[in-house]
Amino acid sequence: MPVPIPRQRAIPAVESGQAHAVSAPSGPSGGPTGPSGGPPIPSGEGAALNTTPATPADNPDDPDDPGSAGTAGGSTSLTVLLVEDDPAGSLSVPELLDSAGKPIRVRTARNLTEAGRLLTDDVNCILLDLALQAPGHTAAGKDDELAVLKHVLRLAPRHAVLALTGSGDAERGAEAVRVGAQDYLFRDELDGRLLSRAIRYAVERKRSDRAERRLTESKLRAQENARLERGLLPTPLLEGSSLRFAARYRPGRSRALLGGDFYDTVRTPDGTVHAMIGDVCGHGPDEAALGVELRIAWRALTFAGLCGDQLLSTLQRVLEHERESDEIFATLCTVDIAPDGRSAGLCLAGHPAPLLARADGEGGTPVAELLPYDNNGPALGLLPKARWPRTQIELGGSWGLMLYTDGLIEGRVGTGGERLGQDGMVDLIRRLLDQDLGGEELLQAAMSEVRDLNGGELTDDVAVLLLSRGN
Repeated sequence: MPVPIPRQRAIPAVESGQAHAVSAPSGPSGGPTGPSGGPPIPSGEGAALNTTPATPADNPDDPDDPGSAGTAGGSTSLTVLLVEDDPAGSLSVPELLDSAGKPIRVRTARNLTEAGRLLTDDVNCILLDLALQAPGHTAAGKDDELAVLKHVLRLAPRHAVLALTGSGDAERGAEAVRVGAQDYLFRDELDGRLLSRAIRYAVERKRSDRAERRLTESKLRAQENARLERGLLPTPLLEGSSLRFAARYRPGRSRALLGGDFYDTVRTPDGTVHAMIGDVCGHGPDEAALGVELRIAWRALTFAGLCGDQLLSTLQRVLEHERESDEIFATLCTVDIAPDGRSAGLCLAGHPAPLLARADGEGGTPVAELLPYDNNGPALGLLPKARWPRTQIELGGSWGLMLYTDGLIEGRVGTGGERLGQDGMVDLIRRLLDQDLGGEELLQAAMSEVRDLNGGELTDDVAVLLLSRGN
């Protein structure tokens, strides 16, 4: 417990209505101790408070940070609200200085009602006398001995609080810290220097606690969002199919797992494999949510037996009901592959045509080419009565079918403004096929090379899906 040292001359507080004299505790070496009996505070009038530095999350202009402009080193001195109702006036507050030597302003409230009126945004710290009686508490029983502190913490959850108690009641002071006060001090063992430093310590500790809490909450939200987004990414349903599946997904949003692009692959009971890929205009969280809705709707409608124009017309109605504005649209590519794997039906709704890779004749070198896009219909959400014709495609015995979003082809090439485009992508895939790459390796190499050509990460969402079949 701190030991009192001789009292110092009282100096009237700046805004307090009274002048009081207090004494300062000393440590074993004779120097004043830190708040709550902590390590000794360096002696000397110019000694600065040793506090935890403010973290980057602390914004000096943060409206949720009370009196943030009045911190140590700021342009405005600290303001303290003293809440005590001692009629004898034995509690005195001497002159208080911040770390820059500026006076700390002190306001005095005689009850909690008056404290509520004086608790303005420029108040940095509350000095609370625990002997004060809380509203509705007529007895000072043990269960209620911290009722006034709990009331103040509810009244001012964003402010630092220093609890003041008697020198023989250290247990009560420690309990006040456990309840939520930043520190406790003995009323009759204070001087101006110790109290000034204790106030600055409490303010910085409260700010650090708030920054740490915001960081923790941010991490928890990020973890929850990540779990949600991982759960929304599709799991292909291809049980019983001989086709091989690979996919790559890279959202354009920083630190996001899901963007406005979406894809899915399922096998229906008749053996047909259905695949789709789509892109909602934009790549924010709202577009990501709409993309998930469209993907889930596509899967449900596909299992219900819808295909081609009927399926896309129904998806357009879903889009029209779920989008936030009439300007939102989505492109889509759907493929239904026959049970024998040798042919497929293709529908395009404003979406780039898939790329088909297959052997050039018997045992020939693999070639890559775009599928026909002459029957490309409009994007979903643009024309109320649009139609999307289905084009029949012959695949052959051994092939790879790559569906992708425009994020893959809109990356830049070199330092100029030229885009990779579909022709550039086809040439890129041909080079990778010549290296005998396929499946996951092919997609990974393609994504890496597109990023390198762009000179860095792509800004748009990218989704690529590859279905392949051997002889």
